[in-house]
Amino acid sequence: MAIDDVAAALQRVRSVLERRPESGIHDDSAATASWAGGTRVFASHPGGARYATDMPAEFGGSGEHVTPGWFFRAGLASCTATSIAFVAAGEGVQLDLMEVKVASRSDSRGLLGLADAGGSPVEPGPVSIGMQVRIAAAGVPAAELQRIAREGFGRSPVPGALKGARPIEFSVEVVTAPASPPTAGSSDPPQAMPAP
Repeated sequence: MAIDDVAAALQRVRSVLERRPESGIHDDSAATASWAGGTRVFASHPGGARYATDMPAEFGGSGEHVTPGWFFRAGLASCTATSIAFVAAGEGVQLDLMEVKVASRSDSRGLLGLADAGGSPVEPGPVSIGMQVRIAAAGVPAAELQRIAREGFGRSPVPGALKGARPIEFSVEVVTAPASPPTAGSSDPPQAMPAP
């Protein structure tokens, strides 16, 4: 889709939301993760797309698929890239290049429920998260591109969920077990793209 098309679509949405702000509140598409045996899990989108995750061999997995943590970083990176593209399109800036790289550092002890030297539980989440944006647009000053990137990051929902530290409403439903448990490696789905 061309930059003009994106800008026009965003303007239409903005106009609707300015007239009817309540229409901006909506349920997001649910992600359902189904255990497939071992450490393999299939994440499904309501539109039918499925993605496999697995753990590396040192954690008992096959290492054949990316980890759930990688999808977390990919979500941060792609959501931020999309938001930056929205800001650029809204201002009529034609980007020539834009890449967002997210890296993190984690302590595996948290995943295993281990304690630190002081006896406190190690947090299972990343110890640190870094994001690097590479951006280029012919004829646009560097300071302006930096502003567009920062504004896009500031509007991006996935990083916003982290910055806002929203609590997760956690519940458990115990059900009757199926006749036979799943086996890892069966019916791997294609890596399809989901609808938004």
